[in-house]
Amino acid sequence: MKIPATEIENTNPRLAVTVGDPGGIGPEIILKALADPAVTENCDLTIIGSHRILQQTYQKLSQLSQKTESQQLLVKWENLKILDVEFNGKLENIFLGKGNAVSGEASFCFMETAIAQTLAGKFQGIVTAPISKTCWQMAGHKYPGQTELLAEKAGVKKFGMLFFARSPHSDFVLRSLLATTHIPLCQVPKVLTPELLSWKLELLIESLQKDFGISRPKIAVAGLNPHSGENGQLGTEEQDWLIPWLDKQRDRRPDIELDGPVPPDTMWVKPGQAWLGLPAKTYDAYLALYHDQGLIPVKLMAFDLAVNTTIGLPFVRTSPDHGTAFDIAGQGIADATSMKAAIKLAKELILQRN
Repeated sequence: MKIPATEIENTNPRLAVTVGDPGGIGPEIILKALADPAVTENCDLTIIGSHRILQQTYQKLSQLSQKTESQQLLVKWENLKILDVEFNGKLENIFLGKGNAVSGEASFCFMETAIAQTLAGKFQGIVTAPISKTCWQMAGHKYPGQTELLAEKAGVKKFGMLFFARSPHSDFVLRSLLATTHIPLCQVPKVLTPELLSWKLELLIESLQKDFGISRPKIAVAGLNPHSGENGQLGTEEQDWLIPWLDKQRDRRPDIELDGPVPPDTMWVKPGQAWLGLPAKTYDAYLALYHDQGLIPVKLMAFDLAVNTTIGLPFVRTSPDHGTAFDIAGQGIADATSMKAAIKLAKELILQRN
């Protein structure tokens, strides 16, 4: 879907930030993240959610600070630009630390509103606080997650989950794309096909060039089986189609460096070394074939720093790489680092695209 043209010349990036599940840590990490001037500078931010939820969260966190004598750096909720969203259910039935059908309905409506406003041209990107897939299901919304809702509403059939993190120890930037996402592990060999990998690779290359300014990217592609199949001894997918597919892609794209299939257990060694500032050969991106193959190393290296960005959409979308954390919601201890990184990356991607 094409977004209507708007007067965007010489303006700061316009971002919608959704509250996520109001029973989780979304409101807290937003209040903490937006207290950092480096996050809010050169950016026009609108919170999509509820004045009352943010007000109540601010008051609770302020009271906790007084009781524990610990300084909570929070942006004042009344200083925020907030778009109130109506939803079926009462705020009195939303409880910090406990997700339910009402909190699921609220977070779904926040997300729907952000998408509609963005497609209408009001925003150039969306930063999404965490939601609970279970609570969405309880509210009657049968989506695997926010990514699938975004793609459906945008009219996009080809999209991908790209995880981004910048090392605090070096200049290394980690980018990991998942070929398959939220499906059971037993379904991966059936879903994973040359056709699927072809358009995932195409999306990845396009994103590296358009979003990150890398004209001739270097990409590592993981194998599926242990030791990439060990010449067919530990699985035949590599021999049957993955290696022939890679050979065809190299012929088609001589300007792109494609390495693989790299054994999954060793593909992340050099990125891990580079993350710590050690000399190592690295790639601009790593194409993982299933969820945990790509996300275990990302979360091991960069749990508080990683950002999930959806590629293939007609607008920018980023999100913190963690969940609702109901178990610590309302305690004042949620870490806003990933939310800060998500907002900063969204700004960078919009500026790069423009």
